[in-house]
Amino acid sequence: MPYRTIRRTAEAEVEIKRSRFLALLAPVVDEAAAREVIAERRSAHPKARHHCTAFILDPDSRTQRFNDDGEPAGTAGAPILDVLAGHELTYVVAVVTRYFGGTLLGAGGLVRAYGQATSAAVGTASIVTKHELVPVRAGVDYAQANALERGAEVRGWSTRAEYGARVDVDVLVPVAEVEAAIAMYADLTAGRAEPEIGEIEWI
Repeated sequence: MPYRTIRRTAEAEVEIKRSRFLALLAPVVDEAAAREVIAERRSAHPKARHHCTAFILDPDSRTQRFNDDGEPAGTAGAPILDVLAGHELTYVVAVVTRYFGGTLLGAGGLVRAYGQATSAAVGTASIVTKHELVPVRAGVDYAQANALERGAEVRGWSTRAEYGARVDVDVLVPVAEVEAAIAMYADLTAGRAEPEIGEIEWI
């Protein structure tokens, strides 16, 4: 099952009744990394009143956390999380830092402000889809490597290669198509390649 995440950090800022909402999105691999991003944001903005957060982890978005950081319950972390979930993002943390502008926004205003700031950051983010693929690899000669790369392209598979005296070719395929990749190696190398099946990767 593929999942969507962001390629790199993204930021945006919105101002509502002189309160500034600075949103940061960052790709993370686990909860420790998410909490490190949150801590770094607090250190970067020590005078801000609130650093409200949410993060989602796992390919199926199973792990979800949010924190209102002193704002009324449900007015900050939850709308941030809702935006991330609404865009089907995972392995991502969002921190929205608020500099208070002197005017109370009310619960509805806060929900809109935190959601708007997060949405603005998502709008600037480079979103990528990761697929669960298996590398099927073998060492071949240069002519065979070219044939394998063309054959993989025709079948909608991607490849990667390391060039030396021979070429180590990885054909990256869905789990269900491993046998088809092995058959392609046999066909295009006249049975001379001895492909090995690598560990599943998210690519």
